[in-house]
Amino acid sequence: MIRLVALGIMLGVLVSGVAAYTINSPGWRTPTTPPSGGLERRAETATTAEAWPICTTMASVASDADWAQVDPDFNAGKKALRTDNWNGAIAAFKLAALRDPTNADIQNYIGYAYRRLSQIGPAIDHYQKALMLNSRHRSAHEHLGEAYLLLGEPARAQQQLGALENLCLISCEEYEDLKRAIAAYRRLATR
Repeated sequence: MIRLVALGIMLGVLVSGVAAYTINSPGWRTPTTPPSGGLERRAETATTAEAWPICTTMASVASDADWAQVDPDFNAGKKALRTDNWNGAIAAFKLAALRDPTNADIQNYIGYAYRRLSQIGPAIDHYQKALMLNSRHRSAHEHLGEAYLLLGEPARAQQQLGALENLCLISCEEYEDLKRAIAAYRRLATR
């Protein structure tokens, strides 16, 4: 009886260890592929970005207090995002990225600022860098999908939605935001 209990405990520890490893392993579950050209192309539909809801603010701008204390450029970039100073945010986050080139959040923030400046090519590049650093970065998936909508590529946005569906075991804000943006895009495209 004692052996059976000990075996059960060991099996439970093994299963939880595998689960922890699976959840924390970067990069091996969701491959990220670069776009196959076409960043210069204009969207075939005549809709504007203002006509459909995309993420216009970043809910996490107010968080990341630890980073703000450690890196003054990261802090300056967050302040610039809060005041819609997109060029200032890009400059500050690029300085922060020099010190921390493996920080996916920094790359995502740079991409977001570029997208807000309607510079979709550089935005996509930075979102993809964020996803290369952390393939489970939900915000980067959402923003990349929204950038594809700006390019008139809803199928690619749908791929990012699928990636978010796999990442969010229960509904998450990034999934819901991108799902709404795709639906609004399609409604406007059929008019």
